Amino acid sequence: MQSAMFLAVQHECRPMDTSAGSGHKSEEKREKMKRTLLKDWKTRLSYFLQNSSTPGKPKTGKKSKQQAFIKPSPEEAQLWSEAFDELLASKYGLAAFRAFLKSEFCEENIEFWLACEDFKKTKSPQKLSSKARKIYTDFIEKEAPKEINIDFQTKTLIAQNIQEATSGCFTTAQKRVYSLMENNSYPRFLESEFYQDLCKKPQITTEPHAT
Repeated sequence: MQSAMFLAVQHECRPMDTSAGSGHKSEEKREKMKRTLLKDWKTRLSYFLQNSSTPGKPKTGKKSKQQAFIKPSPEEAQLWSEAFDELLASKYGLAAFRAFLKSEFCEENIEFWLACEDFKKTKSPQKLSSKARKIYTDFIEKEAPKEINIDFQTKTLIAQNIQEATSGCFTTAQKRVYSLMENNSYPRFLESEFYQDLCKKPQITTEPHAT
């Protein structure tokens, strides 16, 4: 009787042992995926930092390139969560956000926004006209290589505006894309593993004093 009870208990415990092992393997798999994701993020971030010059402007000397590579402190990174503009104002933050959008396959939004920022600073009417056409063919027209998601009326208005280009040609579209990023991509970026990793304060280890 006792051996029968022992076998019954042993039988009931086996699935628990199996699930415990399975849970451990699942945890290891998640950790491995997390490390792979962070490595992929850092690769993309490195690329965007190396190519972080404003569209249309040549890259400057080594000094500015080195500044772009300065990793923010956890306190600086935490400031990015206070406002979307805080993130965009940081060269490292902008590069990190671009890497994030690339991982979500919607990097055309930030690329369009950056192109518009550069466009608005253009003074020469000839350059303004050529840049307007390039932005239109890259981001606006139907089946453009980096087509952004805006309504048909806005597209039509832009097509009319670039005939006599002014610095306000893309204002409406830029505002819509900004709003889209602020309300959708930005919150997801703040929840990402990469951003959370940047915000972590390094653990201070104290060595035991010799006696």
